[in-house]
Order: sequence, then C-alpha cells, then structure tokens
Amino acid sequence: MRTIKASFISKIVSDLSQEANFVLRKDVLLALKLALKKETNERAKSLLESIIENANIAKDEKLAICQDTGLPIVFAELGQDVRIEGDLKTAIIKGVEAGYRKGYLRNSIVQDPLARGKSGYAPCVIHIDIVRGNKLKLTVLPKGFGCENKSKLKMLEPTVDIKEIKQFILNCVKDAGPDACPPYVVGVGIGGTADYAMLLAKKALLKEISRPKTKLERELLKEINKLNIGPMGLGGKTTCLGVNIETYPTHIAGLPVAVNISCHALRSATKTI
Repeated sequence: MRTIKASFISKIVSDLSQEANFVLRKDVLLALKLALKKETNERAKSLLESIIENANIAKDEKLAICQDTGLPIVFAELGQDVRIEGDLKTAIIKGVEAGYRKGYLRNSIVQDPLARGKSGYAPCVIHIDIVRGNKLKLTVLPKGFGCENKSKLKMLEPTVDIKEIKQFILNCVKDAGPDACPPYVVGVGIGGTADYAMLLAKKALLKEISRPKTKLERELLKEINKLNIGPMGLGGKTTCLGVNIETYPTHIAGLPVAVNISCHALRSATKTI
C-alpha cells in the first residue's frame, strides 16, 4: 500500500490548473496548424493564425488562453493500492483554488446556482474512478461555458438508424453555430444511462485528436466541416478539428446519446503520481 499526502495532491492540482489554462494541448495546437494548411478561405486562415498566435503568447507570457477560465473539472484515477493521507476531494478543491489565485485566473464559480451572488474560485467538479495499481492520475479540464452551454442529450429509441444518431450530433453543432467559438472539438457519449452518457461525452474531449479514428468519427468530422460555420463562425472549411466518441453498454430499451462541444481552446493538463 502506497501513501500519498493530501498536501502533495493540492500542489499538483494547483500546477495543473495553471498549466491547463496557459498551455494549449499539443494535439489541439497541431490540429489548428494542420487546419491552417488546408484552409482556403482567406478570412478563416487569418482567424486560425490569430488563434495560434494567441496560444503561443499565452504559453510564453503565462497568461490565460481565454478570459473564461471555466468551471474546472478534475478527473482522478485512484489506484486501489493507494492510501490518501487526508481528504482527497478537499485536497483537489484546495489545489484548484490555489492554482487559480496564483495564476490570476478568473473566479467564475457562484455558490448558489439560483440566487447566484458573488463569484469565487471553488468548488470544482470532481470525478473519481478506482483503478488497479498504486498510482494517482490527475487531469484538470477547465471548461468554459460558452461551449458548455451547448451540451445536449437525447434519449433515442434503440432501433434508430445510425443516420438519426449522426443527424442529432450534426444538429447540435448547427445549433451551436458561431456561439461557442469554433473551430470545435466535439465530444460524444453513446450508451450507459442519461447521466453517464453526458460524462462519456466530457471524457471524450480528453482523448487525443490525432489518435486513429473510427469510421463514425471520420464521417461526422467530414459532415460537420461541410456546415461552413468556420473559425469564429465567419465561414471556411474548418468548423471542427476533431470528433471523439466514447461508448458504454446500455439497456435494451434505450440509446442515450450526449454531445459536449469544446471551443478551439480545448484545455487540459494531466499528471500521474
């Protein structure tokens, strides 16, 4: 049994919170550069160049890639042979708060979703999975709400044709239009229950864009890029950088399909301890 101190976890989460907001993921940056090479619309090319330049400045100057530093989501894969000295959830929340304060990142969290009130840095949203081994893998995903607001779930009949599933996903991107700061990365969750499909869609955003794609992912990417929404909604070939799909077994009587869209600033940082 391996012991990890809560204070050490807080330090790691603090560092990850800043890294995620300052440094655009390598796979996302690569996808933007590849899109720039393929783009033929001059205005779209200019916007992609600006997006890439913004990411480079953010990294060099240790500034937020986007002013909306999101509601931080932390994924923790906890090895079953690890003992936490202290409280894991408290350690993660303290780490996020410390990182956001140290990085001068925006405090966007309201304590009461109805009364609203003054915003602060905490709490974050935490998902914990128990896995084999004696390590702890931590991922911080700051999710801005311009794109989070475009999340959708549909409980489809289990007998639907694949065309109907594809059309629902396409309609989600159409409805998002320019509002969620394209080019997008589209996370899709299929299966499980309603709540789990939504989590799968969020987890799908953590998968590398450049990994080998399924036939459905390739087809969806092609169809989405035909929408001509383009970078920042001003037209062009690049509406979407990638489509990532996560699936899970489901009930014989249902087919949950969830979509979670990310803006071009898909930010996450991971460390295993």
